[in-house]
Amino acid sequence: MAEDSTQPPHATRFIETTRGVLSYSQLAPLLAERVLNVQQDIEDELFASRPLDESLLLDFHRGICSDLTPAWAGRFRDADVRVGEHHPPPPYRVPRLILDYFADLNARMSALRQAGDPLLLELLAFAEGRLLSIHPFPDFNGRVTRLFLVELLRRLELPAVELAPASPVNRKRFLEALHAADKLDWQPLIALWKERIETVA
Repeated sequence: MAEDSTQPPHATRFIETTRGVLSYSQLAPLLAERVLNVQQDIEDELFASRPLDESLLLDFHRGICSDLTPAWAGRFRDADVRVGEHHPPPPYRVPRLILDYFADLNARMSALRQAGDPLLLELLAFAEGRLLSIHPFPDFNGRVTRLFLVELLRRLELPAVELAPASPVNRKRFLEALHAADKLDWQPLIALWKERIETVA
C-alpha cells in the first residue's frame, strides 16, 4: 500500500505528535508501519464479523495513529479543511454524512446479485470517491480509505489491487477521477476500478 496521500505533491507539513513536531516525511514511515499492521489484521480477518459502519472506520483511523496523535485519533474532524481545489463538507455535517454513506454502501452491497454484477464497479467507485470527498478525519484520510477498501475487497472476495497510483500520469488521472466524484460523477472512478480489477485478474 503506497504511502501517497491525496495531498499535493511536495507539500511541507508539520504535525504535532507524541514524538514531537514531525514533518510529514518524518511521520510517513511511522504511519506506514501501523498501516501494515492494520492491513495484516484485515488479511487475518480480525474485522470479518464487524458491520460496515462508522465504528469500523474510526477503529482503522485509531489503529494507524492512536499512539502518535492521541488527541484526535479515531475522531472525526472538528475544523474545515481544503484538499487541493476540493472543499469537503463542514465538520458539523460529517457524522450525518458518514451515517448516510454507510447506509448507502450497505444497500449497494445487498443489491449485488453475482460476481459479475455491473453494479459492482459503481459500488467500489462510490465506496472510494464518496468517503474521500467527505474527508471525515483531520488527517490520514487516504490511508484509512485504502484500508477500508482492502476490507471491502476481502468481503467481496475480490483480489487485492493497486489503490495508490505511483506514476505521475496515473496519479493525475486518479486525482481527476476523485474531482469528478466530488461532483457525484462516478464514471472516471468506475473506469479506474475496471482497470484495477482487470490488471490483477
